[in-house]
Amino acid sequence: MTLHRRVLSFAVGFAAALSAASSGQTRPSVDSVLDALHRVRGFRQVEISPDGSAAAWVERRHDARGHETRSAIFLASLPSGAPRRVTGAAGKADFRESDVAWSPDGRSLAFLSDAGSEGQRQVWVASAAGGSPRKLTSVTGQLQEPKWSPDGRSIAFLFTENSTQEPGALVAYRPDSGVVAETIEEQRIAVADAATGQVRMASPANLYVYDYDWSPDATRFAAEAAEGSGTDNYWIAQLYVVRADTGDARSIWKPALQIACPRFSPDGKAVAVIHGIMSDQGSTGGDVFLVPAAGGPARNATAGLKTSATALFWLSPAELLFTEHCDGEEGVASLDTATGKVTTRWKGASVLASFSPSRNGQMTAAIWHSFDKPPEVCAGPLGAWRALTGVNAGAERFWSKAESVHWESDGFRVQGWLLYPLHFDAARKYPLIVVVHGGPSALHQPGWPPRWTATLPSQGYLTFLPNPRGSYGQGEAFTQANVKDFGYGDLRDILSGVDAVEKIAPVDEKRMGLVGWSYGGYMAMWAVTQTHRFGAAVAGAGIVDWRSYYGQNRIDRWMEPFFGATVYQDPAVYEKSSPIAFIQNVKTPTLVLHGDHDSEVPTPQGYEFWHALKTLGVPTELVIYENEGHGLRDPEHQRDTVRRAIAWFDKYLP
Repeated sequence: MTLHRRVLSFAVGFAAALSAASSGQTRPSVDSVLDALHRVRGFRQVEISPDGSAAAWVERRHDARGHETRSAIFLASLPSGAPRRVTGAAGKADFRESDVAWSPDGRSLAFLSDAGSEGQRQVWVASAAGGSPRKLTSVTGQLQEPKWSPDGRSIAFLFTENSTQEPGALVAYRPDSGVVAETIEEQRIAVADAATGQVRMASPANLYVYDYDWSPDATRFAAEAAEGSGTDNYWIAQLYVVRADTGDARSIWKPALQIACPRFSPDGKAVAVIHGIMSDQGSTGGDVFLVPAAGGPARNATAGLKTSATALFWLSPAELLFTEHCDGEEGVASLDTATGKVTTRWKGASVLASFSPSRNGQMTAAIWHSFDKPPEVCAGPLGAWRALTGVNAGAERFWSKAESVHWESDGFRVQGWLLYPLHFDAARKYPLIVVVHGGPSALHQPGWPPRWTATLPSQGYLTFLPNPRGSYGQGEAFTQANVKDFGYGDLRDILSGVDAVEKIAPVDEKRMGLVGWSYGGYMAMWAVTQTHRFGAAVAGAGIVDWRSYYGQNRIDRWMEPFFGATVYQDPAVYEKSSPIAFIQNVKTPTLVLHGDHDSEVPTPQGYEFWHALKTLGVPTELVIYENEGHGLRDPEHQRDTVRRAIAWFDKYLP
């Protein structure tokens, strides 16, 4: 681990943590909690066969340094067959494997693996009946999302030829040198012959394709795509139909906001997509729109929906199944495409990290977890799932209970989650930490918590997870309610949520803190300029000045839907939400954390906030993590953020 540090006070903070423990506050060490959390095995994807007779999934594995860069494909017959590994064997080397896809007849499984050459994934095909898988392709570059053609003769995949850079804005960017120019690597649809492995490009070179789907007759693709840089232009992507033979592409819809999950209807007449305001590719939520494949007006099939659709699955030309965020919980609903009637099929206080229905919808598979149960792969009729795995059966909980909290704010009904400390005693008062999620188009879900959220209750902190306006789960109007209003209505929602928590839990109001990463980091920076209610704050990858940030980051397109214009057209709307404009109000000790190669939120934002607080005499510390992007990947860096956050709160909320 290599760290560049400013104003180091970790030793002091750690001493404060020891002091808190010795004063009678019984709690496990932070490292023992992190060790236990690290032992929880993660899953990336599950796919059920078309006839519902088998399920395949991707299980995360750790490499020698503890990185979750390895993974393995498993398969099991349903309803209760024993899992078997598709490549390799127990005790053998792990590979980088992902993206499983069933053939239309359910006899074969396609997936990506670097079993043939470390670091270079290829498309592989395995028989569902068993036997050694075969490597289908021999290409160089980045591959994603293999999908069988409906006739079973071809396997398409997203392909960035000769690229060594993993796609997406979360990864560490390559530093500039010499004359700076935008490097555009187009992610295209490629098609491999399922028998010979011969590969051809099937979409034009000028389009970056984010997601796609085969038409039922295998002659076309529906593609979510944009011209230019894939990292920057997701927010202006259009819906295209691409001919599979010639690559001719025709835009059939230029949406007002963002789209995701294009899916051809079984009769080939329409393409369903999710449309809404989305701040990150892959963090999906919105309404379900139907677009004629031949062209014509798009129709909002779920207008007024009070939930947020997240993934789409056609069961017939008249029925579409979709997963959804609903009032802090997760659900599955069906849409009658003719009448617009939405029927809830299942809802629960848990997370479907991946969901897959059979062709007729009678059998489903899911990666399921909750505050009470760690992640496992399950399968069965919708909501009547049986576990196929048990790898996390002994996982430890470091919180006593979780409670859904509702409150009113500016006419909105807002929801959040409250985690109670380990060994909770109702007769005691506890410090409260508010964890603000990233996004802003995202939400806190009722699932097995990540590092910060799980560790805070173990150290004696009530932990509040609010879903203020801008979050998913209350309908598109709620998600769009922070447009041109960053930091104002959303902070009011959070503060009124703290009021609601104080009415139901023994909060020590003199010991409250705030922590967040990305948009949550911005909200931490913003909150300390607007209120002195919090005694300490931790801001990870936060934004201090939206105006300078616009010119520094590499994904500036995301800002226009939220601010209504570029910073050059309307600088005032950016300035009014910038913490730097109110920086002299800050009195709250604030820890600042940042990756040094962050393309989403460049490090000057962290430096500027830290420099301002240092100049004003406010206790602060800046920690820069080397060779990290927006999402920290090195396990030691991840651990360090938690250790430092806990030490910071222990010191300033004694």
